[in-house]
Amino acid sequence: MSKRFTFISLALAASVAFLVGIIVAGGVSQTPVVSTAPVHEVVNDRPRPASFTGVVNFADIAERINPSVVNIEAASRSGSRTTSRLPSRSTDDPLDPPRDNDGPRQGTGSGFIVDSNGFILTNYHVIEGADRITVTLADGRVFRGSGVGADPAIDVALVRIPEASNLPTAPLGNSDDLRAGEWVCAIGNPLGYVHSVTVGVVSFIGRKLFDPSLDDYIQTDAAINFGNSGGPLINARGEVVGINSAISSKASSIGFALPINQAVAVLPQLKSTGRVSRGFIGVALTDVTPALRRALNLSVSGGAMVQDVTMRSPAERAGLRPYDVIVEVEGRPVTSNQALIQDISARQPGTVAHLEVLREGHRQSMMIKLAERPGREDGSAVAGEPDDASRPSTRTGDAQPALGVTIRELDRAFLGRLEIPDSVQGVFVARVDLTGAARQALRRGFVILEINRKPTPTVAEYQKIVDASKPGDVLALYCYDPTVAQRSLVTIVVD
Repeated sequence: MSKRFTFISLALAASVAFLVGIIVAGGVSQTPVVSTAPVHEVVNDRPRPASFTGVVNFADIAERINPSVVNIEAASRSGSRTTSRLPSRSTDDPLDPPRDNDGPRQGTGSGFIVDSNGFILTNYHVIEGADRITVTLADGRVFRGSGVGADPAIDVALVRIPEASNLPTAPLGNSDDLRAGEWVCAIGNPLGYVHSVTVGVVSFIGRKLFDPSLDDYIQTDAAINFGNSGGPLINARGEVVGINSAISSKASSIGFALPINQAVAVLPQLKSTGRVSRGFIGVALTDVTPALRRALNLSVSGGAMVQDVTMRSPAERAGLRPYDVIVEVEGRPVTSNQALIQDISARQPGTVAHLEVLREGHRQSMMIKLAERPGREDGSAVAGEPDDASRPSTRTGDAQPALGVTIRELDRAFLGRLEIPDSVQGVFVARVDLTGAARQALRRGFVILEINRKPTPTVAEYQKIVDASKPGDVLALYCYDPTVAQRSLVTIVVD
């Protein structure tokens, strides 16, 4: 019995040792773990690739992508620029250093090959106004490049090396699948240090910098500097998901990249015509938020609300008005103002769009013939905040702080100094209390035209409406912003 017991004990001990050995070996094995998760998971009713669960090796990714990344030198005889990236319109500057506008200039940037026949994507501001474009490949070969097409609206350009063929190309990903927190790397030529690789994460998706109607920038903390312009932003799968385009002037760890899907969408037009045409109806829009819905007693929870209508635009000719809510396009629901802009912009000028509009609680149909979206203004002729000499004083007759703002009447002389049209009737925001209820909605220089659709042509009318409000009420203020010459809706919750 004792021998049999000893034999069984030894057998059990050997089995346990064998199993422990397997577990330990599995813990240090480099064999990849096979996941039983589905290839795609559904989030918010939209399929997207399953997330990576392993360690990302950007050394391997950089080794694969580097041959398709190029250095671009752009030289011009004259320094005159009509850049679409104006410091006066944003605190974020493009990834090229300031240049002297009075003489010849030369700058460098990056790009990446998207077609083996020599087509290269980069930023528009990299080659803007260039008389000579020089492209240097990763293997050291140097070519004379030519500009094929450009879209200043989203700061993208297409360059070609005519005599090149069989070039390595960068695989393009789907930027719509990108999420905040994902690892990314940037490759480019910052400050002349060619083919530098930096790594970080996606900090935010959908950042607005220059043009709120088109911008959808990817924000990242991967180190980006002057010279990175036009280079690729790459995800953990080794796919290009963005074009590095801008950096913050306030911090060294905030960079922005154009989503690759935006560039891919205009590539056919850039190749065929050298420019991009977009549909345009001429309205400023905002989303229908819970606060707006509550303040204006709207019967819909989605759609795009019209804030302003451009004079002599298709929208004006069709009869669109402020406070109209566009709820459908060609029978498809409008989920947001961004979705509507993308839909209209994707259509060709001259085509007709069928809109369903909610006005005063009633639905009505409209047919709008689209015009071509105008190009960006190339000057800085926008009215800024008044300087000390023209700053209004808080005198008798000015409203005392309410909602955390101090307002005053608009007189004709005052309108002239601020370049405000005579058609604008309202009260001027002279000061905004940084601790008040309006601190995030208003800024000094705004003109309040209406509150909850009631006109405020005088301080007395403004004060009457505000005094009638109670803590917790939501007020929808219809305002005019002189810096962009545009009307917009903001909401404020009364303290």
